[in-house]
Amino acid sequence: MTSQNYALFDTAIGICGIEWGPRGINGVQLPMGDRDKTVARIGQRHAEIEEAAPTTEVKRAIDRIVSLLAGKPDDLADIALDLDGVPDFNRGVYDIARKIPPGKTMTYGDIAKRLGGGELSRDVGQALGRNPCPIVVPCHRVLAAGNKPGGFSARGGVSTKLRMLAIEGAAVNHTPSLFD
Repeated sequence: MTSQNYALFDTAIGICGIEWGPRGINGVQLPMGDRDKTVARIGQRHAEIEEAAPTTEVKRAIDRIVSLLAGKPDDLADIALDLDGVPDFNRGVYDIARKIPPGKTMTYGDIAKRLGGGELSRDVGQALGRNPCPIVVPCHRVLAAGNKPGGFSARGGVSTKLRMLAIEGAAVNHTPSLFD
């Protein structure tokens, strides 16, 4: 067994993956369209990774993620993550994002102000785009100014973000475009 493992699991939005190492959960993969694509994406981040049965802690996290994506509110804030190697600024962004309850949102600017200044909004967006643990670090709950969806780097882009927010009952100011 390698020191880095993953497991796949079904959710209301598709097949997700979860990754863990000796110090805990260090990745969550949103659906990539099918099982093979999801596994390939996980492999791009970790060259030495094997599929394995989840540990008890990882299984509990999977069950809670599945429940959240089925509409049962859960902030997942107490799920321990191993963010070793993640820059301090990004960790600060993730810490704030993890405090956003299901069904609620913040803007990139709100988080930037909490970190020291509104001019950091773009940096907040970039940190969220590099989020290794989406859902557990709920980057989908962070919106652009005016409560507009902003970007979302997962497969499906903004439509995936909006679907996750709709499951949670969050209000978003969104007019569909040709690109949704």
